[in-house]
Amino acid sequence: MTMTNKLLSLLCLGVLISCGDKKQETAQEDTKVKVNTQVAELKEVERISTYTANVQADVINQITPAMPGRIEKIYVEIGQKVSKNQLLVQMESSNLQQQNTQLANLQRDYDRYSELLKVGGIAQQQVDQVKTQIDMLTAAIKNLRENTQLLSPINGVVTARNYDNGNVFAQQPILTVQQLNPLKAIVRVSESNFTDVKTGMPAEIKLDVYGNQIFKGKVALIYPTIDAATHTFGVEVDINNQDMRVRPGMYARVSMNFGIKESIVVPDAAIQKQAGANDKYVFVVENGIAKYRKVELGQRLDENYEVLSGLNDGDQVVTAGQTRLIDGSPVEIINN
Repeated sequence: MTMTNKLLSLLCLGVLISCGDKKQETAQEDTKVKVNTQVAELKEVERISTYTANVQADVINQITPAMPGRIEKIYVEIGQKVSKNQLLVQMESSNLQQQNTQLANLQRDYDRYSELLKVGGIAQQQVDQVKTQIDMLTAAIKNLRENTQLLSPINGVVTARNYDNGNVFAQQPILTVQQLNPLKAIVRVSESNFTDVKTGMPAEIKLDVYGNQIFKGKVALIYPTIDAATHTFGVEVDINNQDMRVRPGMYARVSMNFGIKESIVVPDAAIQKQAGANDKYVFVVENGIAKYRKVELGQRLDENYEVLSGLNDGDQVVTAGQTRLIDGSPVEIINN
């Protein structure tokens, strides 16, 4: 082979090697998954926690006499508003009438004995004995009257009636009266927030029946002990119900704001859910490689999520293209 032919052969071989390298580079480029990314940022976030509870009446009174007896008349029906000291139930009163008659007779005796005492016609001891009988009978009549004429102890609404006129009262309350303004919701708050909750602090309440409408409330009572099993404590939140739209038994979501903190925030598009589990994860790009990161989420913030753990400030999280990624996949950031 001549020198010219050898040079031509080497030249051709170089071209073939060069073409092969370019094809290999192109193939490697083709294996990279194209993704969009966004930087995870540390931002100030309001610490808003939401709890679920059933609405309860602030005060519930069971209307019952102290002893069994026949019900003469019930004056109210379920759903009726009642006022404090309003007569609700009249029990059989024959015994009360007898006691009143006896008291009237004793009072006449006392008045007569008092006149005789002035002229020395009777001893002081006899007068005192009658006076003692009057005092004892007066107290008995007062107690009997309270259990014969049953009054409402509060302004409220009748929510239950268990008897009809003429029935004999046994065990169940005759009526139930509930105070409906304010109402209350009792929530269980994490032990970690024990020092954050203050009496009088505002709360926002949403009820399923009213959608996203917000009702105003405030913390009325903080339970003084922590449940050792759940590491939570009870908080009573009063709900303003002046317009009487809220009812006991409604399902409520109670939100309280515990102030500002700094948290990692990422777009919700970055968050993925593990199939068959409730775990959440994201992919982070490091040196052109996608890395799987399990994350713990906090609250949703419009189109973003607060991330409580799993990410650092400045991490580059994948927001599009995740469906083709596995841990360790090479990626190309295009950020359309």
